[in-house]
Amino acid sequence: MSDVQISVVIPVYNEQANLPTLMQRLVAVMEGMSKRYEIILVDDGSRDDSLNMMKDYAKQPYVKVVELTRNYGQHAAIMAGFSVSRGDIVVTMDADLQNPPEEIPNLIRVIEEGYDVVGTIRKSRKDSFFRIWPSRIINIVARKITGVHMRDWGCMLRAYRQPVVKRMTECHEHSTFIPALATVFAKRVTEIEVAHEERFGGKSNYPLRKLINLQFDLVSAFSDFPMRLMMYGGLFMSLLGTCFGILLAIARLVYGAQWAAEGIFTLFAILFVFVGLQFLAMGVTGEYIGRIYREVRKRPEYVIENIYCADGDQ
Repeated sequence: MSDVQISVVIPVYNEQANLPTLMQRLVAVMEGMSKRYEIILVDDGSRDDSLNMMKDYAKQPYVKVVELTRNYGQHAAIMAGFSVSRGDIVVTMDADLQNPPEEIPNLIRVIEEGYDVVGTIRKSRKDSFFRIWPSRIINIVARKITGVHMRDWGCMLRAYRQPVVKRMTECHEHSTFIPALATVFAKRVTEIEVAHEERFGGKSNYPLRKLINLQFDLVSAFSDFPMRLMMYGGLFMSLLGTCFGILLAIARLVYGAQWAAEGIFTLFAILFVFVGLQFLAMGVTGEYIGRIYREVRKRPEYVIENIYCADGDQ
């Protein structure tokens, strides 16, 4: 049994405007729970003063700061935090305070009922249209791929038991989606409703481009559906092309060569459609091959530059 009961892992990227309020609220919540805890702040290559601020927090015995060599992304930063966590229960949350720290006791209460993973559902989301709709698409895809019917996969305020965390860190996957990966190793999974607030300060570090990349990480890491879709689509297009070719041959015999010549632009248009589909298929295939290449190179998914804590740098 670990001497730490709860580890709170928070990836940080350019969050100097939020850190003081985050730490004040989080420490107040954790102290009120009367449980042994640690707060793990993971600097994901911040370019503002976030790291220096976190180094000051690391002087407290319950704070540990993990400095990465560069920006690896949210999920890699969380994995780095997982690798140094000691708590029997590990909680993840964002640093922008959209996930209220005051909800953590609710997660702990539910996971202590015997669950391995506790997810959360954001009530009355305070996000823009361009954040909500991509998130809904991710939720639908995640449910289809994993077979686990959770309503909100995008909220990072989640609780995991340490054995699940340990199994996830042993995977060493470069492109992964932590909430979905956790369901592979968890026996009992549930989710609860939590409050959702507007971003406290600064600007979002998760633009639409990153949401799209996250969507492909989810699909490529947990499903070969795009490859199967291309196979069935290619078969359908081949049959359609064969039928169309037979139709053109019959029309040429019935109406003569002059009719066929007049349809040259239609043929070109159809040709462009097929060529476009081929390039799309090549792109999806290339994306899978590229991800396989990154995995077989065995490069680390993140590199820890330093760990700061009250006992001194590690």
